[in-house]
Amino acid sequence: MVLQSLKNCLWLPCVLRTPKACFWSTASGGLIIQSVSNDVYQNLAVEDWIHDHMDLEKQQVLFFWRNSPAVVIGRHQNPWQECNLKLLRQKNIKLARRRSGGGTVYHDLGNINLTFFTTRKKYERMENLKLVVKALKAMRPQLDVHVTDRYDILLDRKYKISGTAAKLGRTSAYHHCTLLCNADKFVLSSVLKSPFKGLKSNATPSVPALVKNLFEEDPSLTSEMLLDAIAKEYAMQHQIDHHITLINPADETLLPGIRNKTQELQTWEWVYGKTPKFSISTCLNMVYKDSVLDVKVNMDVKHGRIEVCNIDLPEQWLPPGLYSELVKSLTGSKFCPNETTTLVTTLLRLCPQGDELHSRWRLLCENMIRLM
Repeated sequence: MVLQSLKNCLWLPCVLRTPKACFWSTASGGLIIQSVSNDVYQNLAVEDWIHDHMDLEKQQVLFFWRNSPAVVIGRHQNPWQECNLKLLRQKNIKLARRRSGGGTVYHDLGNINLTFFTTRKKYERMENLKLVVKALKAMRPQLDVHVTDRYDILLDRKYKISGTAAKLGRTSAYHHCTLLCNADKFVLSSVLKSPFKGLKSNATPSVPALVKNLFEEDPSLTSEMLLDAIAKEYAMQHQIDHHITLINPADETLLPGIRNKTQELQTWEWVYGKTPKFSISTCLNMVYKDSVLDVKVNMDVKHGRIEVCNIDLPEQWLPPGLYSELVKSLTGSKFCPNETTTLVTTLLRLCPQGDELHSRWRLLCENMIRLM
């Protein structure tokens, strides 16, 4: 059993060689782990699992993880307000909602993520960030890095290289932060820019900031060097061995129930349906036969579904029956291009093919889809 357990687990050269099925209980005082997965949903699920299952009175945990391209929004944020959803779909970039608050961040493999787990009583994010800064300065004393009162880490007193978010449970807590190493800044700035106009929401908005990669400041750095330096500083401060244990977030024997946590984080109901109620008041400028038609659209969206829908069309442009059928179909449906496409495909059958009325109807439907 022990041999099989060791065979199935990957390890770094400095890693604690403990069978994966029992290392949670054998390590004392503190534990440093790193995910072998680059899947954002799996890594966020590990955070949930540790928060829910580990006895943080006995062990504090530092968790390292990196993701393939993904945009991660805070628990109380609005994805339509925070990012360019159409561009995410085009670039096949995943969208995830974490269980902590805070703002929206872009992840790729040029970004290291760190999560510090403690009891709620021992939770102290300023100390965690100071630890990261101390590790960076120990490795490269010339780096001008410091922690702000907003719990960000700035480079050269100007550029944000790390942002913070946290979850405080009844007895357990975690604080996670990013560290920009070599992220694609062009993609970052493109996807974190919402094209939406006329959206009103009480959701927590992100605060824009100038960003810079650490590797731009010092090209001799590597992600592995940074990770190892932070792990070393964490081990020294917590008086534990400097070991990094690699874990597989898909391993149910190591993390019982992790599959369900991962699947829940991928559902539409969690990613979009948890969005606080918002409203849209916009004007569709539809081009039809060399003229521009202004169509006013007002919607209330709750739990990601259209609660109220009003479309103000010029008189005689469409029969009232067709217009009311569209409004009726949209009300109660997901504010989602896929679901709306399915709805309007059915509705388009109400008009004869090749008819001018059909062309007008199709134009309106296509613009409603693009709105989402």
